[in-house]
This record gives sequence, C-alpha cells and structure tokens, in this order.
Amino acid sequence: MSSMLRKLPIGVQSFAHLRREGYLYVDKTKYIYDLVNGSKQYFLSRPRRFGKSLFLSTLKAYWQGQKELFSGLYIAAEEEKSVHPWQAYPVFVFDFNGKNYQKAQALENVLDEKLRGWEQEYALSGTQSLEERFQLLLAAAKEKSGRPCVVLVDEYDKPLLDVMVDETLAEHNKAVFKGFFGVLKSCDEYLQFVFITGVTKFSKVSIFSDLNHLKDISMNKKYAAICGITENELTDTLWPQVEKFAEVQGKTAKDCQQKLRRTYDGYHFHPQGEGVYNPFSLLNALDDGELRSYWFVTGTPTFLIKKLQDGEFDLWKFTDGKLYSDERALADYRADNPDILPLLYQTGYLTIVGYDDRRQRLTMGFPNEEVKYGFLESLMPAYAPKAVPGTDTDIFTLDDYVENGNVDGIRQILTALFASIPYTSAGTRFEHYFATVIYLVFTLLGKYVHSEVHNSQGRADCVLETAAYVYIFEFKLDKSAQAALAQIEEKGYALPYTADKRKIYRIGVNFSSESRNIAAWEVCE
Repeated sequence: MSSMLRKLPIGVQSFAHLRREGYLYVDKTKYIYDLVNGSKQYFLSRPRRFGKSLFLSTLKAYWQGQKELFSGLYIAAEEEKSVHPWQAYPVFVFDFNGKNYQKAQALENVLDEKLRGWEQEYALSGTQSLEERFQLLLAAAKEKSGRPCVVLVDEYDKPLLDVMVDETLAEHNKAVFKGFFGVLKSCDEYLQFVFITGVTKFSKVSIFSDLNHLKDISMNKKYAAICGITENELTDTLWPQVEKFAEVQGKTAKDCQQKLRRTYDGYHFHPQGEGVYNPFSLLNALDDGELRSYWFVTGTPTFLIKKLQDGEFDLWKFTDGKLYSDERALADYRADNPDILPLLYQTGYLTIVGYDDRRQRLTMGFPNEEVKYGFLESLMPAYAPKAVPGTDTDIFTLDDYVENGNVDGIRQILTALFASIPYTSAGTRFEHYFATVIYLVFTLLGKYVHSEVHNSQGRADCVLETAAYVYIFEFKLDKSAQAALAQIEEKGYALPYTADKRKIYRIGVNFSSESRNIAAWEVCE
C-alpha cells in the first residue's frame, strides 16, 4: 500500500508546484472547463482554508497554457477537442492574503506594488491614478499579446474583514475597491475571464454595485463541490490514505471513513448540492493518523461570539433543527446586519442541513463535530468563565463525575459554574444565561457520553447515558425541584429505561433568578 501513497498537498497553494513535485491532486478541472465555456466573470464565496487559492492557481496555469501540468486530468482531453487548445493569455493575479491592512493607505500600497511589477513588463509610466493605471495595463496587455486579459482575485475581502472595527478605514477600503475593480466593468473589451474569491460577499455595499455583471456561483448547485472533497473523491482518490489512517487507528477502513465523515464532512453550499469535507482538516487528519480540530483552531471566532452574546442568541437553535434562513438572507452580509446567520454561514460555522421546497426555507446547522464542539467550546468561557480546562469545574471533571455516578459532584460543578456567570447589564436576562449555560454544558458532554438536550415540551430537558448510569434532568426557574421531579414522573420520561439494567437517576433542579444559582436539587433513584 505504501507505494500507492502520495504526498498530501497540505499548505500547498501553487498548482504548478503541486503537479511538478508529485503531490496528490483531487481533480477539479471539470469545473474549470465548465467555467471557461460558460460565462465570463465569476464570484465565489467559500470559508477560509477551503481550497480557493489552489483553485485560482489552477485557473492561472490553465490560462497561461501550461499544458504539461494537466496531463491525465479531466480538462486535458476536453481541451484537445477545442479548435485552439492551450492558448496562453495575459494573466493578472491579485492575492490579498498575507498583508496587514490595519494602517491607512495599506490597501493602496498593495495595489500600487502589484501594478508596478506589471507596468515594467509593459513599459508603462505608472503616474496616473490606480484605476487609470489598471485600465492602461489591461489595454497594453491585450495589444501586446493579441489576446484579452484574465484577472484572478484571491480573498478580495481580506482588506475589509481586517478593518471591520475601524468604520472609517473600512469605508475607505470599500471606496478604493469600488473605484479599482469597477474597471472590470468598463474594460470588458480587454477581458477574457474574471474570477474573484472571498469568504464573504458584501452584497449591500458599494463594492458590488459596480460589479453586478459578476455571476455569483457561491450557491450554484453545479459548482457546490468546486472546493472541498466529496465522498466519491475520498473513495476514488484518497482511499489508500484512509486505509493507512485505519491501520494507525487500529480500525477498519469503513469504520474510519464514518469517523472522518462525522468529524469533517457535512458542508453543503446548495440545498440539493453534493456535500463536501473540509479539505484542510481531512488532509491533516489523514497525514497525522489522528482526529483533531485542525480547521477550527486556525481561527478564533471572537467577533462572532460577541455578536451572539450581545444579541442574546438562543444557542440551542444550532442543534434543534429549527434554525431557518433563505438564500436571499444568506447572501446579505453586512457588519451591522442584526441577522448573524449570513456571517456564520459564509465563514463556515454553519451550513445548509435541510430544505423546505414549498416554503423555500433553508434549515441551518453545524456541518460536523469539529465545528460543533469547537464552536461551543469557544462559547463556554464567555458564558461561564470558570469552565476552562485545568480547573475543577471544567467539562473533563464533570465527565468524570457523570461516568462514575457522582451526583453530588455534578451538583457542585453546576453550582460553581452558575456562580461564575457575570453580572451583565440590566438588559441581559438571567433566564437567557441560565438556558444557555445548561445547553452548553450538556451539549459539550455529548462529546464524551451520550447526551440529549431538549428545548420542547413532552421530553426531558436533558438525558445523559453512560455504560453504567442514566441521568434524567428536568430544570425549573423560580419554581421548585419537587415540581421538576414530579414532571419527570408524570410525563413518563423514565419509561424507556424500565428494562434497563443501568442505574437510573431522576434529578429535579430549580434555579433562582434572585440568587442566580441552584436553589434546590432533588434526586430520585
């Protein structure tokens, strides 16, 4: 099997380097063939580290006519059928990654540096405005080569996302972009192909008001799997790596495929589109032979956490199957948008998990366990500051108590967690914090034991199951623990476990909004 293993392209964003150095490549060139034989100017939004840069690099190699790099790939055979295969066009790539845009004029300096390099090649003076220089460059390139130009823009929104907290600089950068890339509309005669990528689409701001001719394929079914790795691509191209992963794990390849699917799969960019794995996490897991939170730890969603807190967002909607949106709403990214779902979706923390065709309604949720547990773990310190690793009130300690049947220990941790809830402004309801902390604690426990957290009538608030114990919780606010315990009995929450040999704990808990903690705790075995 080792002879079948090829180097995995982790961190490789150059298609030319990938092909020349013999890295494994998941063939995405059918999408290039469809793009170049379809429209002329495109926009694609995908989360960070999802393969956008590599795809742009592949486009660059194609438009430069580098035939040798495409040997054996889908597009190689299709291109040979064309009248004039592998023609080279002038290609201009704007990559906005890896720059600091926090200072005034930083964006202009980046654009100026790019233009100067090209202007030397075409003997241009570079004394005009940025927009005029770009226009003159496109015209000169077409005249010299005899062919129209290709413009590729990678992570266009980096200079905007970096300065979101600085409203003045953010508006300035938007204005710069509007003027500069507005040239793409006025210079259509000089252009053969345009492809712009980013994490977000600022649909309601000035940047795209002049670029309404772009075909947005971000939620296009045909291009749903343009980035990411599909299940078929996993089995067809990466199966030797899966088998090696299984060997390291001491499991069967099929068992490991299911584990990889639960952990990294589940992204959907169209209601009926093919689902994809997060490529960054999947490739790293296969390379290391371990399941880790690779993608999530590369970015901290601090801004998102603050927005969720400030808006008193009901976190249990993330997992109760009742978080709804529609395609129009998901495309409406604005920093001041009170609806946080577009930002959560476009940045990869939520995805499409269901669709009601009659009502044209999308159901949103976490794509997989990496994102689910990573996101909720990031939220926990914001709502319960003492629930951090290394303390005696963290999830690991709580898990030990749950596994060992230590009901008093469970109570002690919950009491300590609620004691750590910060006193916020008068507008923030304790009821919201109460429900949120309960949801976070018991949902995160689901990483280690079977946990069900409910927010509907007719079901227990929470059920935990281990090999030896079953815990049935009912929570009340400003009522009584006896009433909570009575509800467990009256509603028959324990009936499904009548024949179960495990020890059953029925636990009624009452919280006090005045003391902001557990006021009463009743246990019935």
